[in-house]
Amino acid sequence: MDVLPPAAAAPAERGVRCAPPLPPEAPLAMPVQSFRARRQRTPAPATSPGWIAARRAVVLLFTALLTGFAAHEMYLVLQVAGLTALETVVLVLFVVLFAWIAFSFASLLAGFVSMVARGGLPLGIDPDAPLPELSRRTALLVPVYNEDPGQVFARIAAMDESLERTGRLAHFDVFVLSDTTDPDIWIAEEAALLRLRDATGGHARIFYRHRRYNEGRKAGNISEWVRRFGAAYDHMLIFDADSLMEGDTVVRMAAAMEAHPGVGLIQSLPMLMNGRTLFARLQQFAGRVYGPLMAHGIAWWHGAESNYWGHNAIIRTRAFAEQAGLPALRGRKPVGGHIMSHDFVEAALMRRGGWAVHMAPGLGGSYEEGPPAIPDYSARDRRWAQGNLQHVGVLPARGLHWVSRLHFLTGIGSYITAPLWFAFLMAGLAISLQAQFIRPEYFPAEFALFPQWPAQDPVRAAWVFAGTMSLLVIPKLLGYLALLTWRPLRQGCGGVFGAFVSVLVEIVLSALVAPMMMLTQTVTVVGAALGRDVGWQVQRRDDGSLPLLQIVRLFGWHTAVGLLLALAAYAISWPLFLWMSPVLLGLVLAIPLAWLTASVGAGRALGRVGLLLIPEEAAPSTLICRARELGAAAPAHTVPAMKALNEDTDLAAFHASTLRPPVRQKGRIDTDLALALAKLEDAEALADADELLTRREWLAVLADQRGLSRLSALQQV
Repeated sequence: MDVLPPAAAAPAERGVRCAPPLPPEAPLAMPVQSFRARRQRTPAPATSPGWIAARRAVVLLFTALLTGFAAHEMYLVLQVAGLTALETVVLVLFVVLFAWIAFSFASLLAGFVSMVARGGLPLGIDPDAPLPELSRRTALLVPVYNEDPGQVFARIAAMDESLERTGRLAHFDVFVLSDTTDPDIWIAEEAALLRLRDATGGHARIFYRHRRYNEGRKAGNISEWVRRFGAAYDHMLIFDADSLMEGDTVVRMAAAMEAHPGVGLIQSLPMLMNGRTLFARLQQFAGRVYGPLMAHGIAWWHGAESNYWGHNAIIRTRAFAEQAGLPALRGRKPVGGHIMSHDFVEAALMRRGGWAVHMAPGLGGSYEEGPPAIPDYSARDRRWAQGNLQHVGVLPARGLHWVSRLHFLTGIGSYITAPLWFAFLMAGLAISLQAQFIRPEYFPAEFALFPQWPAQDPVRAAWVFAGTMSLLVIPKLLGYLALLTWRPLRQGCGGVFGAFVSVLVEIVLSALVAPMMMLTQTVTVVGAALGRDVGWQVQRRDDGSLPLLQIVRLFGWHTAVGLLLALAAYAISWPLFLWMSPVLLGLVLAIPLAWLTASVGAGRALGRVGLLLIPEEAAPSTLICRARELGAAAPAHTVPAMKALNEDTDLAAFHASTLRPPVRQKGRIDTDLALALAKLEDAEALADADELLTRREWLAVLADQRGLSRLSALQQV
């Protein structure tokens, strides 16, 4: 067959399989916002919960009191013989880091109360009430970037079936928004779309769009859809490629938006699932048991000034278009340029425009997948770190609500604390070194007959250390206690005893992994400050296994740092070595820990004995089971693009129908396309194209009518 069959010029004549890839355009203006323009103060949203000011005062006052008490105790530890310069540094670092811990602890306590009281359901959302009727249209948007098409479309098919069971399917359309840069995956996405349309009959409600240039990354992908199709839909529900959501949950979120016209966004709480490696199972257990505590806590005091996590959230399209057009940040990358962590900023801008932003952690049925191993988690974390650090440039924006600014500060703080912890450890090491070897050099600033000898109160120091650690461990125990009050969660996590042992396993393993994360984040933050751009990597979603040599290459330096610190601590004093041993152990064991936690076998072994279980594993819903079933039946490998187009006439016609006429931009030349067309002119047969074209050039050719015509001509030779 021809690569570009004659029938492609009129796809409707080829039957329902070649229905248009997209609906008629419904443009919606989305102006770029200014961070400098003066903004009028907007009133509190009508959906803001009662006593919200008192709630916030309780959290902040509790944080301040706890931090003040700890700061005083640490001062008494260090000032035994007067504060030296190093002891002052340690005190300042301790206060900053303890304030961070205390702030999280205050939110977690609020979350515990909310969970036990079955809260976290704003806007009248009631999962036990009859399913509401709908009158407005919602678009389900699934941005993808070089993902496995079979798995992505399996999840979409499962959600489509779940929505159909609600009887409200007519109110929803699906858009797969592809930024894929691999030509084989691109054509495989189109083939998967045709299969999905055939299976569901969704030719008029399941759509696909591919962007030649992925400008603005995910934020640009969504905003491009808003500008082309946004006027036709009242709401858009944003998913990630690994997202799942029960049809019941989708309908209730859409109904809440209809019932509250002043609400701009509702964020659900996605739970991790489908973890097979030990690391993935560890993360999803922690997310299932402790994650709701934090989500309930911040929802309790954020109120209508909540946050957005970029996916599994429903957004009022008009509010987003009016307020969330993102400007590029001034300066050079990585701090300048397109905003990477766009979700926080979009939520803040919508709230600045008067729209309420809510979180509904008590509404279940929202899922996602997590990284399979520490290297994958670290790669994603580096991208998030760079994006969150960019928010330094957003903080001064005029008109933002103070809670929105606090979101930015907490996001920045979640990464800044890593180098602060490392600095705290180094300062403590330096104090011990000073006390052991060079204390005669330290004299008070004023006149004295004797030197000022650095000294600390070891007993009080032990109590301060124990108190700090308790603030890190108590939330995990609170999560376990909250679990006991809810029978489905308790049974799904292995029962009273199994869940308790799982909590202990999680505490130990997380404590060992934490020093590795601290060191990696420290390097990431320093690299971002020095101008290193981490780019946009594809997230791995397989079993997470890596060759041992690669693990040694990735984590050997962690081990080296751990050994150096251990030798230094032991040389200074045995008590110092014992005090630092939790950190040292995690670093020295970095290589075996990375290997063990990436193991599917280790994950399965714990599952077989009833540890690190979650309800979605013990008793998965129909949606999860169906997504797994469809994913298992999906093609395991993509077919080369040209082979797929040559073997499927309908696919070739559909692909041709997706192409838009090229838009010429002054001063911009598509060098990949120009080179590809020149190379194809020298080709004598279609087989020559594989040898001549790079993957980027293949992408350019497949996105251009002239390129397809040339390939078709070569095929006839």
